[in-house]
Amino acid sequence: MEIRPYQDNDFEAVLACFNRSVREIAFRNYMPDEVEAWAPVSPDLDAWARRLETGAVFLAVVEGQVGGFVRVEESGYVDLLYVDPAHERKGIGRSLLEFASAWAVRHGAIRLESDVSISARPLFQLMGFRVTEERFVERRGVVLKNFRMEKNISAESVEGRAR
Repeated sequence: MEIRPYQDNDFEAVLACFNRSVREIAFRNYMPDEVEAWAPVSPDLDAWARRLETGAVFLAVVEGQVGGFVRVEESGYVDLLYVDPAHERKGIGRSLLEFASAWAVRHGAIRLESDVSISARPLFQLMGFRVTEERFVERRGVVLKNFRMEKNISAESVEGRAR
């Protein structure tokens, strides 16, 4: 596995990874209408492009394919973390979070925060995040449950993981 920065020509592969992740992994914890609101069949491609052009986006590439991706802001907010179902439970999510943490420390963050799905909560807890708030957010008229989670970070705890 290689972790590398997102490039514009990765757009379709990243969007496909997101859709597969929501429809095959998150589907285990959310109702069909919630999944459709979260990952609609016809997504707003312009909004996705804008989102991927801001912040820092890193891909986990496995045998030439996108195995997962993470988007992190300099503030330490982890906006996106998705793993392709073909590669789940192989350490990709953990590796991406570690990489994002190290990147955020290098950019001055002292805390990581994220709004985490029911499905991703166990991984974030394993990585030392704690729930600070149970949330209910609306997406396309459907309410979804998630959790605001945070983790204090320091240069020593993530030294050398992001170059």
